[in-house]
Amino acid sequence: MTTGPPETVLEPEPGAALRALATALDEPVERRRDAVADVVARWPRFLDGWARLGELGRDPVEAYAAFRVGYHRGLDRLRQSGWRGSGYVRWRHETNRGFLRALDGLRRTAGEIGEHDEEERCAAFLRQLDPEWNSVAGG
Repeated sequence: MTTGPPETVLEPEPGAALRALATALDEPVERRRDAVADVVARWPRFLDGWARLGELGRDPVEAYAAFRVGYHRGLDRLRQSGWRGSGYVRWRHETNRGFLRALDGLRRTAGEIGEHDEEERCAAFLRQLDPEWNSVAGG
């Protein structure tokens, strides 16, 4: 019998999307952002695509916007997977990493644009979703 909060593991992304993102991330730096944007345009529900696009943002506002889309799409996917607003969503599960990467990027860029209350909320949410966050992702 298990005790404690439930744990949610997201379903894998489509294999073609994963391959396309890997190819896009291998592009030369000057073409990488546009290549990742093309992947996201083709698979708009691809959480790690949004997170990677945020990492390649041309400025903090563009990065913040991409991370926010990934975060909100991730909340939708979590709910579809049975998450009810509480419980673990751990980094140790590869399929959760796109969502967590987007949430962490949102945390970071919120701070960069002066939204410190949101930065703090995101940091607390990350630790709530994965109590090991600081050690596993350098959070």
